[in-house]
Amino acid sequence: MSSEMAIKVSQLSKRFEIFQQPRDRLKQMILPWLQRGVGLRQVQYFQEFWAVRDVSFEVRRGETVGIIGRNGSGKSTLLQMICGTLTPTHGTVETTGRIAALLELGSGFNPEFTGRENVYLNASLYGLTREQTAQRFKQIEQFADIGDFIDQPVKTYSSGMMVRLAFAVIAHVDADILVVDEALSVGDAVFTQKCMRFIRKFQENGTLLFVSHDTSAVQSLCESAVWLNHGEVRRTGAAKEVSEAYLQYSLQQIYGEEAKLASFDEASLGNHDDTIESHDIEHSQQVYSSEYHVENNLSEANGWTTGKAKITAVELLDAGGSNPGVFAGGETVRLRIRTEAYDNFSQPILGFLVKDRLGQDLFGENTLPFSAFNPLKLKMGQILEGEFVFTLPMLPNGQYAIMASFADGDLHNNVQHHWLHDAIILHISSSKVRWGLVGINFDKVSLNILP
Repeated sequence: MSSEMAIKVSQLSKRFEIFQQPRDRLKQMILPWLQRGVGLRQVQYFQEFWAVRDVSFEVRRGETVGIIGRNGSGKSTLLQMICGTLTPTHGTVETTGRIAALLELGSGFNPEFTGRENVYLNASLYGLTREQTAQRFKQIEQFADIGDFIDQPVKTYSSGMMVRLAFAVIAHVDADILVVDEALSVGDAVFTQKCMRFIRKFQENGTLLFVSHDTSAVQSLCESAVWLNHGEVRRTGAAKEVSEAYLQYSLQQIYGEEAKLASFDEASLGNHDDTIESHDIEHSQQVYSSEYHVENNLSEANGWTTGKAKITAVELLDAGGSNPGVFAGGETVRLRIRTEAYDNFSQPILGFLVKDRLGQDLFGENTLPFSAFNPLKLKMGQILEGEFVFTLPMLPNGQYAIMASFADGDLHNNVQHHWLHDAIILHISSSKVRWGLVGINFDKVSLNILP
């Protein structure tokens, strides 16, 4: 296999044998051998189920590939064979480098062992010595952030805690190839943001296999994609093209051929009444409104600092300056950030950034464009407060995070002194926005039947 190739899958197949009764398994072990010995036709005592059949594709070093498909399409079986935890019936898998995988919940863990013991056990499966694991244990423990549960049996963990510990391990084993199944979806908003930051950093040099039903996630993270259907490759190619084809197929399964995108003859539209009907749709703000539930996470937020300043408060307030805890899309809000200075700064800058659950930057701003021509001096011991007044956009249901930062300098030369991830978590519900990253209000929407 070429040194530029990280994964090469060739004609990979996996057959499972389904026995109707326990005694059929014993029959299959003995009778075909006897039948062959006496020249009789061999009888098969099981039903064949091909979870994966004749799958072939290649993944180059540094590439991110999405695996999509409906439940039962063979995605998890394929990943297990790539990771070496399942033996293929036919075909081969070639990999270059160390593979770390987050597959089924609890895989690789002994439920009777504590989290600490399982870290050492799991890390050893990835080739780390006990000494290497001991050197990294503090980082693993901090990444998992499960507190005293690290010394409790894993069988007492919730699914979210299990994912935290499993991901913390694979994030610290120096993997060349990372395989992430949909187990990550059970994590909370803060931990999911932490994982997405790690994944995007890993993508800079590593190879990633990402499995999801979420086509927007695949398009955001992946360069190419493989679509599995009933255990076979239905399509491969650019992530956008494969995702759109998969989405179209899914719609056809729900709505039938009416959902098929195709050209049509205008004559097939039939005759229409010449009467013109018009309907105006007003109050689009109500149609697209999103409900924001705000969770202040400042005390738990992590990031980095030079020690010369500290962000002490991040607040989302209504137009009047109070904190109702719940906001609506389209509402005017005030985002306030306060920083305490431990040094002197000639041109302080405050900023924020809103990210979605995939770690995508949605919108943000900083004070530099507004203060560049009249910079404010900040002295040691003073407290700086910045305020951003804006209209909340209409966002789809989900969890979002607000990052806050304090820097000093100008556009071309500045230093970040304090950056906080996940200072505020936004839980958005009751949203009618179903497509895209954001919804907008319309001045008018009308329907007209033309003659």
